[in-house]
Amino acid sequence: MNENEYLALVDPLKHKLFRFAKRFLVSVEEAEDATQDVLLKLWTHRDKLSHYKNPEAFAMTITRNHCLDRLKSKQANNLKITHSNYQDNTASLQHQIETKDSVRLVEQLIETLPKKQQLIIQLRDVECYDFKEISDVLDMSETAVRVALSRARKTLRKQLIQVHNYGIKTS
Repeated sequence: MNENEYLALVDPLKHKLFRFAKRFLVSVEEAEDATQDVLLKLWTHRDKLSHYKNPEAFAMTITRNHCLDRLKSKQANNLKITHSNYQDNTASLQHQIETKDSVRLVEQLIETLPKKQQLIIQLRDVECYDFKEISDVLDMSETAVRVALSRARKTLRKQLIQVHNYGIKTS
């Protein structure tokens, strides 16, 4: 396969490969890197591409495997597994104030919870500890931690709904 045939094959595919990689890796930069790596692999194996019944499916498979490898590798420490690529750097002052007020309200509501529930919310939702670690730290069974966390979240949800529906101030 010569360069023109290769370009004719991959040119319509590169955007599809990028979107597929982005679905796995979330980060635009990581998806771009992965797409470039896949295109390079396809270029090095361009002579074999004509042997495949469906070269597009082959390219997608390479992309999937490459992305999974990246997620498993040490590079995965640098990846975000969330869909928060978009950052609004021009957030309005109003939005910033509302966000700060919401955080302050949640902090106040957490303070009204029983001490164990406060600790569990802090360890699980703020510090991102797993249930085993929390149970070890607080000397509770994992089941008890899960139940307490569920009750704490339910209480917070109920209080937040009450505040937002009725405009009740908590301070």
